[in-house]
Amino acid sequence: MTHLEKIESQSIYILREAYSQFKNLAMLWSIGKDSTVMLWLARKAFFGHVPFPLVHIDTHYKIPEMIKYRDDLALEWNLNMVYGENAEALKNKQTFPDGAVDRLTCCKLLKSEALINTLSGNWTRYRMDHQQKKYVVDENKEPYTGVIVGARADEEGSRSKERYFSPRDKRSDWDVGDQPPELWNQFKTDFAPGTHIRIHPLLDWTELDIWEYIKQENIPTVSLYYDQGEGKRYRSLGCYPCTFSVESKAKNVEEIIAELKTGKFSNIAERSGRAQDAEDGGGLETLRRKGYM
Repeated sequence: MTHLEKIESQSIYILREAYSQFKNLAMLWSIGKDSTVMLWLARKAFFGHVPFPLVHIDTHYKIPEMIKYRDDLALEWNLNMVYGENAEALKNKQTFPDGAVDRLTCCKLLKSEALINTLSGNWTRYRMDHQQKKYVVDENKEPYTGVIVGARADEEGSRSKERYFSPRDKRSDWDVGDQPPELWNQFKTDFAPGTHIRIHPLLDWTELDIWEYIKQENIPTVSLYYDQGEGKRYRSLGCYPCTFSVESKAKNVEEIIAELKTGKFSNIAERSGRAQDAEDGGGLETLRRKGYM
C-alpha cells in the first residue's frame, strides 16, 4: 500500500467505527480543504452516501466564494446540509468587525457559542431543502452528541493533543489532561452517558498529504486556495476580517504540492494568516478548551 492508501484506509475505518458506535452523529464542514477531504472520505466510506448531517457554523463573515461553494456542492452531492449561527450576537453587532469585541471574543460568540448551541439543538438550525434549493428552519431539535471534525495534529499546537475519539463534557468543554490512550490502533469508544464525542479521522494527515490526496482524487476545492494572478493565495480559510493570504504564485494543486515540497512554508505555521491564533498566544487552546473546532 502507498502512504496515501494507508492513511485513507485508517480514516475510513475511523468514520465507519464512529457511525457504528455513536448515535446522532454529525460532521462539521468548514468548507476548507481538510474538512472537504474528510467529506470525500465519508462518501467513500459509505459508497457515495453521507449518512449523517453536514454542519456548518455561519459567522456571516465568511468569504462569499466559500458560501457559494458550500451550497453548490450540497446540492450537487445531495448532502444533508445544516447550518447554525449566533443570531443574537449578529443582531446586536457583538462582533470584531463592528468594533464591539476583540477577535477572541468574536470567535467565542460567533463560532464556539454558535457551535455548542447548534449541536445541542438549543438554537435554530437551518437545513438545505433540496426541492426548493434554499435553507429552511430545521424541525429536528435532537442534539448531535458525536461530531466528526477535520482537525490535523500538525496544523497547530492544541490539535496535536487530540485523540481520534476525544471526549468533551455536555458543554463541549475539553479537559486536555483527560484524554484516553490510543495505542496500537486500539480506540476507546465506550464513554459515560452525557459525554460529547469529537471524532478526528484526519489526525495524522499532513498539509502535504491533504494536497496530494486532493490531486489523486481530483477533489473540488475553493478557488481561494490558488493564486488568481496577484501572487497571493490563502493557505487556511476563515472569516475575511481575520484571515490573510500568503505570498505564493501556485495556481493549481500541482503547484501547491511543488511549493510545499520546496520547504518554503516549513517554518511558517499553516494558520499564520489567522489573526485570532496570534491573539490566543499563537495557538487555539483557549478557544478549543471551550468548544472551538
